[in-house]
Amino acid sequence: MSRAEIRELVLAAALTIAVVGSGLALIRAEHDARQLFIELEALNREHDRLQIDWRQLQIEQSTFATHSRIESIARDKLNLAPPASSQVVVVAEPRP
Repeated sequence: MSRAEIRELVLAAALTIAVVGSGLALIRAEHDARQLFIELEALNREHDRLQIDWRQLQIEQSTFATHSRIESIARDKLNLAPPASSQVVVVAEPRP
């Protein structure tokens, strides 16, 4: 075998290794991308579920914070009543 043939054989082997290596790297990158996409979809589903829970909690909070509910709890459980007009004192802020 001549030097030129050996050089071509080494070059062909190196190119074959490079092609196979880049193919394996591409397969690995595709696999990683798919795994990340699956994780992203799972996180999006969890985000949607948490958004629904958050909306339900906001509705619940607004229900519990209504003036009529607070007033009924104040009357029934705490035995509170609105003050008589003689008990109301209006304080005016002094003008500078």
